Amino acid sequence: MLQHKIIIQNQLSELETIATTLETVGENWDLSMSITLNLNLVLEELITNIIFYGYTDKNEHFIEINIDFDDSRIFLKVEDDGIAFNPLLKEEADISLPVEERAIGGLGIHFVRKIMDTISYERKNEKNILTMIKTVK
Repeated sequence: MLQHKIIIQNQLSELETIATTLETVGENWDLSMSITLNLNLVLEELITNIIFYGYTDKNEHFIEINIDFDDSRIFLKVEDDGIAFNPLLKEEADISLPVEERAIGGLGIHFVRKIMDTISYERKNEKNILTMIKTVK
């Protein structure tokens, strides 16, 4: 199994680190550009939500992202020490409504649900742990 770990600070500027790292990992692991872009979208949405809503202080926090690949599946695991939040309990976004009638927010989690095949959440040792699987072949 191929593995890569990224540890970032809770700053939006770190999204560039994630994108660059995913591009390199995607090339090294021979992933399609489509898969790489989808993984980047998933992580960008999740990390942005963690940074904006996960912390009640302005202190430095670290977010750990593990990416594993076993020839047919990508495993993403995101761990943060923010406030407890299970995105799987968030109501599904109603995308059938016109844009002006939709509630604000929720599309990021919608994208994650649509892109990834399996998603699980647990709260362990004061950390949110979101594990996702995407079949690629």
